Amino acid sequence: MTSASSGDTFRFACELISRPSVTPDDRGCLDLITARLTPLGFRFERIDSGGVCNLWARRGDTVPVLCFAGHTDVVPAGPLEGWDSPPFEPTIRGGQLFGRGAADMKTSLAAFVTAIERFVAAHPDHAGSIALLLTSDEEGIATHGTVKVVEALAARGEHLDYCIVGEPTSVNTLGDTIKNGRRGSLSGSLRVKGVQGHVAYPQLARNPIHEFAPALAELASIRWDEGNEFFPPTTWQVSNIHAGTGANNVIPGTCEVLFNFRFGSVSSADELRQLTHAVLDRHGLDYELDWHLSGKPFLTSRGKLVEALSGAIHDTAGVETELSTSGGTSDGRFIADICSEVVEFGPVNATIHKVNESVALDAIEPLSAIYERTLNALLLPNRD
Repeated sequence: MTSASSGDTFRFACELISRPSVTPDDRGCLDLITARLTPLGFRFERIDSGGVCNLWARRGDTVPVLCFAGHTDVVPAGPLEGWDSPPFEPTIRGGQLFGRGAADMKTSLAAFVTAIERFVAAHPDHAGSIALLLTSDEEGIATHGTVKVVEALAARGEHLDYCIVGEPTSVNTLGDTIKNGRRGSLSGSLRVKGVQGHVAYPQLARNPIHEFAPALAELASIRWDEGNEFFPPTTWQVSNIHAGTGANNVIPGTCEVLFNFRFGSVSSADELRQLTHAVLDRHGLDYELDWHLSGKPFLTSRGKLVEALSGAIHDTAGVETELSTSGGTSDGRFIADICSEVVEFGPVNATIHKVNESVALDAIEPLSAIYERTLNALLLPNRD
């Protein structure tokens, strides 16, 4: 067994991967984590909701509060015949640890725990507080997970100073990318109304597809904003258009359109809604439009957390990290409501959600070391 596959973080990651915690089933992962942290003096609170397991754990009562956040649930394994080894049997092959959740994000969870264990053993009287916010509902609909914990903490006035979400953010090598924000996601379900009829008698009908087409062209051509240093310009994309009965001699009575905005901190959800309605109204459409905001954008500028984490990456891995807001949404969108500085950082994301998901063996213990160095930088007083 190589040194990379004999460390404590590796062993705990394997223990977590072996639990088939397909969303929203935790399969006892939170119990394993609780058992490791109990001797360290953490206080634990289960905030379960709707069949989802949620854990809030905290050591200390003072500020600053540094929180590690993540999820125990994983996506389904997919076709088992596509895997070269069983997805919930951690397997070493070619310098990689294979298993569902290896990268997303059970290695990060294990690294959280082992980093905290070493830090507390070395500094039992550290300044501030260490916290963990963990859920089994991130890969699913995410309505009973982190958002419920955040609501409970907000209701009693608890605030976090720093939060590291253990999402797999690295692109080519451990440490090359930190996510210091994410775009918001605003979806619309549009129903344009017409009058159904026979295609041979268009004067007796009103085709909603034809009526919507000019508005569609305008919406697709709008430059919604110019973005900024961290966010690209807002994008508007149609994901589905459906109309008609399936017969080629019937003018449809309605046209249903699904679309989505991905937007940064330059535009607000309200502004995007108003602009969309203005276009539809200007084209004189008879329509209904339902909106769903699944995530607001959040952004952490260069500050104490980014500096501490970037420095820890450089000192551990010798890598100069880049800041990025690319990709989809994460639970950071909820945590940002109660936390001053939120970033995401974890292993390489090239295999997440794929068959044969894996994490590099030689990145596992360094990931834990990076988290530990970040604890040192933020919770040890009088550090230069």
